[in-house]
Amino acid sequence: MSAASPIAADPVSIVEVAPRDGLQNEQTLVSSANKLALVDHLIAIGARRIEVASFVNPRRVPQMADAETIVAGLPAAPGVRMIGLCLNERGVARAIASLDTARPLDEAGCVLVASDTFGVVNQGQTIADGITANTAMLKMAKNAGLYAQVTISAAFGCPYEGPVPADRIVDLAKRMADAGAQEIALADTIGVAVPGQVGDLTARVIDAIAPIPIRLHLHDTRGLAPANAWAGYMAGCRTFDSALGGLGGCPFAPGAAGNVGTEELIYLFEKSGIATGYNLDAALAANAWFAGIMGRALPSRAGKAGDFLPRPIPTGAKA
Repeated sequence: MSAASPIAADPVSIVEVAPRDGLQNEQTLVSSANKLALVDHLIAIGARRIEVASFVNPRRVPQMADAETIVAGLPAAPGVRMIGLCLNERGVARAIASLDTARPLDEAGCVLVASDTFGVVNQGQTIADGITANTAMLKMAKNAGLYAQVTISAAFGCPYEGPVPADRIVDLAKRMADAGAQEIALADTIGVAVPGQVGDLTARVIDAIAPIPIRLHLHDTRGLAPANAWAGYMAGCRTFDSALGGLGGCPFAPGAAGNVGTEELIYLFEKSGIATGYNLDAALAANAWFAGIMGRALPSRAGKAGDFLPRPIPTGAKA
């Protein structure tokens, strides 16, 4: 990296979301045992924050019906923080209930949708409803001792209403900061953002809510998620969500593809001289293992291509 780019020396933190966001859209149910084995593999590759389950109505998201079973089976893993996604106060109460178990959750991840239409489809809430609900949810979680963070969903575009005004996202981020959010994520839920947009909005939100940290949650619908992550990094974001193998999608967002692949982010940042704390070889091996569980190759392009290593010159080849 150039000496003229001092921010490029800053390491990044990658939040692994494969057990939740990576699997929630899968039609074939993954067993609890395999989900827990996935968590073990993620810890082994370097994950230190893992979104392990979603406390939602199992009739709407059958893949998450075993949330309590997953939390109860989590390994002790000192230094690793476990996250439960919560869409309403009942979800936060379920996350809080884990605090009485042998391996409690560390974080409650709340969600505020940035468009009325998608909010009603996804959670039965308008933006105004979501502000009220998340204010109560953040307070509940913090009072119970959970780290309370919130993701602003559809921050770069709504599948029903189209582009979302940047001013709205900045305002929502301020409102959630005032409500007590300890971290705020901006989610490109349907993968429509471009690097310039990501960089501009990231910088604006950082300026509006500092010193509260921000996170980027990027989907790779149009192949721009790695470029968007780089734009976010250059704008000052240091924490990114990703899913092993690029798995994922939203059941209520038509056309949404998977998350940016963990392997892609490791490759992007490590090859740029930016530490991630992850091991690419171990991530590639975990990808191959979980592809066997899923019965198909996983979407991540770096997962398929592997690391960039010199190959032996074929016998008889001319120089």
